[in-house]
Amino acid sequence: MPTATTAQTETYNGWANWETWNVALWIQNDEGLYHAARQCRSYADLLALLWECGSTETPDGCRWNDLKIDAEAIAELIADL
Repeated sequence: MPTATTAQTETYNGWANWETWNVALWIQNDEGLYHAARQCRSYADLLALLWECGSTETPDGCRWNDLKIDAEAIAELIADL
């Protein structure tokens, strides 16, 4: 059985880690959050909006500003919405 690590096993569903995947999942699949993200110019703008609304974490318990989140990947996601 091969023991080499593949790129797929080093990531989480194509994202850097669970935290990044989870935030991306909610942005792309929650209608209200999706529309809010489309109005933002950056992930920092979205974070500010979420905090103003009292939302500090995803429904799965991942903090929106978790240090493990690949903010650059989320910024790219927002730019592509």
